[in-house]
Amino acid sequence: MVSRVIPVDPFDLVIFGATGDLARRKIFPGLYRRFRDGQMPEEARIIGAARSEMDDFGFRKQVAAALDEFVPASRRDEASVVDFLERVGYVAIDATGTGGWDALAARMRKETVHAFYFSVGPSLFGALAERLQSHGIADPNSRIVVEKPFGRDLASAQELNATLAEHFEERQIYRIDHYLGKETVQNLMAVRFANILFEPLWNARHIDHVQITVAETVGVGGRGGYYDKSGAMRDMVQNHLMQLLCLIAMEPPYRFDPDAVRDEKLKVIRALEPVGSEDIVRGQYLGHRRKDGTSVNSYLEDVGNPASICESFIALKVNIANWRWKGTPFYLRTGKKLRARASEIAVIFKEPPHSIFGEDESWSPNVLTIRLQPNEGMNMTVMIKEPGPGGMRLTEVPLDMSFAEALGEDGTDIPDAYERLIMDVIRGNQTLFMRGDEVEAAWAWTDPIIAGWEAREDKPRKYDAGSSGPEDALMLLHRDGRRWREIRE
Repeated sequence: MVSRVIPVDPFDLVIFGATGDLARRKIFPGLYRRFRDGQMPEEARIIGAARSEMDDFGFRKQVAAALDEFVPASRRDEASVVDFLERVGYVAIDATGTGGWDALAARMRKETVHAFYFSVGPSLFGALAERLQSHGIADPNSRIVVEKPFGRDLASAQELNATLAEHFEERQIYRIDHYLGKETVQNLMAVRFANILFEPLWNARHIDHVQITVAETVGVGGRGGYYDKSGAMRDMVQNHLMQLLCLIAMEPPYRFDPDAVRDEKLKVIRALEPVGSEDIVRGQYLGHRRKDGTSVNSYLEDVGNPASICESFIALKVNIANWRWKGTPFYLRTGKKLRARASEIAVIFKEPPHSIFGEDESWSPNVLTIRLQPNEGMNMTVMIKEPGPGGMRLTEVPLDMSFAEALGEDGTDIPDAYERLIMDVIRGNQTLFMRGDEVEAAWAWTDPIIAGWEAREDKPRKYDAGSSGPEDALMLLHRDGRRWREIRE
C-alpha cells in the first residue's frame, strides 16, 4: 500500500546544532526520506547552522555520510541523494555572539515558510530566539522547534516557556516529542475515535487496568553526565509516558484540532492523583561479567558516581480522578538495561461478570496491545473454543495487525516519527506537539513525587542487567492481584 503524499509549501528550514548526533541520526535522514518520497517541494531549502567553520561542500559531505549510515540502502539511491544535497547549505553560527547571523539572514528567502529547529541544549534556546528576532530573520509566521528536556522541574519549565514567549507566540512554538510521531500512537486515536467498537468499553466499568512499558536494553552510555542529574522520572515518565497515558485516557475532543486535542490531554494531567511512596519503585542496574569474560558496567560505573541514588528504572501506580477512570489504575514502567527493547501500551479488560463455562483455568482477559517498538502494530486477544473433540475448553488467540504487513510490503513505507513531525511543522499543524501549559501541568504533578523520595533519601533497588527490573516492581502489581506483562521484543 502506497501512502498518500500531502505536499507542503516551499520552506527554508534552519537546523541549529546541525553537526550534532540528533541531526545526523534522525533529522537529515528523515528529511531525505520525505524528499525521496516526493513530499518536499523543489523550492525547499535546508540550512545547517553550528559552530564549526566549513563551507556548503564540506557540510554536504557530512550529510551524505549520515545518509549512508542511517538510511537503509532500500530507501536510498544516488540520484535522489545528489538532488537532496543540492538543497542543503551551511552557515557557521555563534549562538551567543554575533558571528554568522548576518550571513544566515542573507540566506533566508521571502514568501516561504521559515522554520528553525533548535537541536541544541535548552540553555541556548533563549539566545537563539533573541537573535532570530534582533537580526530580522524570524517573521510572524515563523516556527521554532525545541527538543526536550523542557526544564527539569516546574520552575525551570516556566522560566523556559517565559523566555521563548518573549520572542515567539505559543502558536509558533513546537515542543517535539518523537513518541507522538509514531504511527501506532496516532492510530491509537483513530482506533478509539473512528470506531464505535471500542469507545463504549473505554472506561473503568470494562477496563481492569492499563500497563505502559518503555524498556531499553542499553544503559545510559555516553549520556551519564546528563542522565545522573535527571533519572528515568525526568527523562521518560514526565514526557514520553505521560503523553501516552494522556492519549489512552483523554476524552474525545470535539474535533481533530490541535488545541482541542491538547485541551483534553491537559484535563487528564490535571486529574492525576498524587502518588504515594508505596506506589513507586525505583531501581539501578548492576554490572556483571559475560560468559566470554567481558564485563558489563553497572549504572554507578556508567555515570562515574559511586554515591549516586538516581534511578535508571522506575515503576509507578497512577490513578486518574475522573468519572471515566476512577478505580482503574495505570501502571507505568521504564528502565535501562532490561531484558528486551520494547515499548507498548496494554489495555487489560475485565473478566465477564459470569462464566457459563465454569471455572476454566485456561481463561485469560481480553487484552488490546499497542506496540510502539519494535514492529509497530496492534494486537487484540480473544477467547475461543480450543479446536478438537476434547469438550468446551477455552484458548486465547490473537487478532493481529502489524503495520509493516498491513501498510507496506516490508514496513519501509511507514514514515519515521521525526520525518512526520518535521513536515507537520512546515504545515503549521501543532496537534502532535506539546503546549506550554501541558508541560507545566506535567511538572506540577511530577515535582512532589521527586521531592518525596529526595526528602526520604530513598535509595534505588538494585536489579540485574537483562532482567525485568527490581523484584519490588513485580510486587507493585502482585499485591493488587495482577502481574506485569512479560517484556519481549
